[in-house]
Amino acid sequence: MIHQYKSNGYNIVMDVNSGSVHVVDDIVYDMILLVEPLVNEGVKDGDTIRAAVLNIANLPYPEDEIIEAVDELLALEAEGQLFAPDIYEDYVFDFKKRKTVVKALCLHIAHDCNLACQYCFAEEGEYHGRRALMSFEVGKKALDFLVENSGSRVNLEVDFFGGEPLMNWQVVKSLVEYGRSLEGPKNKKFRFTLTTNGVLLDDEILEFANREMANLVLSIDGRKEIHDAMRPFRGGQGSYDLIVPKFQKAAESRQQMNYYVRGTFTHHNLDFSQDVLHLADLGFRQISVEPVVAKPTDSYAITSADIPILKEEYDKLALEMIKRREAGRGFHFFHFNIDLEGGPCVAKRLSGCGSGTEYLAVTPWGDFYPCHQFVGDEKFLMGNVDEGIVREDIRDMFKCCNVYAKEKCKKCFAKFYCSGGCAANAYNFHGNINDAYDVGCELQRKRVECAIMLKIHENQANLE
Repeated sequence: MIHQYKSNGYNIVMDVNSGSVHVVDDIVYDMILLVEPLVNEGVKDGDTIRAAVLNIANLPYPEDEIIEAVDELLALEAEGQLFAPDIYEDYVFDFKKRKTVVKALCLHIAHDCNLACQYCFAEEGEYHGRRALMSFEVGKKALDFLVENSGSRVNLEVDFFGGEPLMNWQVVKSLVEYGRSLEGPKNKKFRFTLTTNGVLLDDEILEFANREMANLVLSIDGRKEIHDAMRPFRGGQGSYDLIVPKFQKAAESRQQMNYYVRGTFTHHNLDFSQDVLHLADLGFRQISVEPVVAKPTDSYAITSADIPILKEEYDKLALEMIKRREAGRGFHFFHFNIDLEGGPCVAKRLSGCGSGTEYLAVTPWGDFYPCHQFVGDEKFLMGNVDEGIVREDIRDMFKCCNVYAKEKCKKCFAKFYCSGGCAANAYNFHGNINDAYDVGCELQRKRVECAIMLKIHENQANLE
């Protein structure tokens, strides 16, 4: 499968199955459109392919250049870098047979929040249920479950999530201490992450987080007017002025590494690239601003009519990132991070985040769900910290959720980069985890194209 597109003056050709990316001249770019159908039809003989291409009338190139371009394509095919076969489809059938190894937990340390974000899927922390704080005892059992079900895996991940985790800070600290006490005896290493809106962040918390948290996720939406409209206190007051200096201090204290500011854009700020650049102007170097996922009836929901505008915004952002990088003011945009060399392992490429199998969410009272976005939907209640996983049928369903189980993914060039997208979004929009959230797919494909263009520009700049 080939995907080709033009961006920032580059003719870019992606071979989806091999992962190879090529920058080519105009004639090679055009010849691919003629050669690929022949290869897909099973034509292997070079002379036959050359003759078929030359037989096409009105080609705007001399015959010798056409032959040279076709030969270049056939050489890349012989090297496995173009028109490569799909070697992964049979691999997915082994997924269900594999022993389940849990490697990550999202601990809902607080089903409560001190903000009233307009788009919050967690309903101000309640998750379709009641406000609650996780006890140390429940968290301890969750960490024990993780250790016991992680097999021989050494590195384990725990995200303190909410609601707002800092509303239950003492339990966070106690669970980190307990996790550290398990590392030596159990031959494990915990990587803790804290996601916070910053309202309660202070110097003492930051000092602890810098010592114990491998990553900080700091929630801010961008420009003051955008942030305050979508992330106010319950009384309607904005939170921007309170959190910005705290987040700036946190980013600097971590040497601009091992954190990211994480925002959400909506129908109300389709010019979201300006919010990304605003965050960069505030001094942040690790930035993620993502499209809202909302019901079509919500006033802030992104619609299909918004997609062309948002694609242009991603292009604007990519070009501005190049300018700033060349001026020594570069920053990282989470959705443009891409690895063209190694990248994720095969299992990760095919099945994504591992929700429902390798990754679970834990409620304050100890229930297991496939991920934080399923919490509160009892159809997806998998078990609890006392009994373990009691709904293995749910786990097996998620084991089989992969790019080959999704019809919309099979012919998509981005499938090995997004791994089929978010199962929760697919379910919420289509009632099936093996479907795909169409608006999200359109934007993901554009992000992949921009990310590859940026990587090409970076590589060429390094060569120069």
